[in-house]
Amino acid sequence: MGRREDLTRLYELLDEVEQTVGGKQKLKDCTGYMDWPDRGVYFFFASDEHRDAADQLRLTRIGTHAVSEGSSTSLWDRLRTHRGAERGTYEGGGNHRGSVFRKRVGEAFVERDGQHDEYPHWGEGSSAKRDRRLDELEMERRVSDYLRDLPFLWLNVDDEPSAESQRASIERNTIALLSNYQREAIDARSDNWLGHYSRSEKIRDAGLWNVNHVDEGYDPTFLDDFADAIADTHPP
Repeated sequence: MGRREDLTRLYELLDEVEQTVGGKQKLKDCTGYMDWPDRGVYFFFASDEHRDAADQLRLTRIGTHAVSEGSSTSLWDRLRTHRGAERGTYEGGGNHRGSVFRKRVGEAFVERDGQHDEYPHWGEGSSAKRDRRLDELEMERRVSDYLRDLPFLWLNVDDEPSAESQRASIERNTIALLSNYQREAIDARSDNWLGHYSRSEKIRDAGLWNVNHVDEGYDPTFLDDFADAIADTHPP
């Protein structure tokens, strides 16, 4: 099969996942008390864009966690980092230096709205002192509002942390299949997609909030592994 047919199968599998877990979730409605799998792959969709000639929301970000040997990060740990803080000093905000997803969305807001002077250090370094984080809190809250409203699904893939894990394979191949980077655009993004303002050419051209793997080929057999994992995926 060709790429277009593989994309159709991918979205059909995601429809199965959605039926299995009882519908897409949004981070604004999620907590750590829900029954999340320890390890998995997550799939964020645009909230207001559909595939070409199909009534399906477009995928916009794919990710996983714990792909380094010895890592103990859970699926919810990663989702919570993207969601941001719900209480404390940075309530409503978050830490974009701990979430590349948050960083990229914030960059696009800065570029779109011409806020370089207000946020000259956005994305710099792996940590920041309290005063800088407070200066960036308004943008962190905008990022939180954006991310918490994106529908998402997840797939339970409970293998050991490794760059060669099945989770890493599903993430890598899903991104490579979806990416429009330097190839025919299938399900191209709408003109008002925030990612068009990204500083990253790969994000702009791929149509995804991903940079890694967008310029790679994919192995269609990953779709069989994806299908097998649905049986182990349950409602939260």
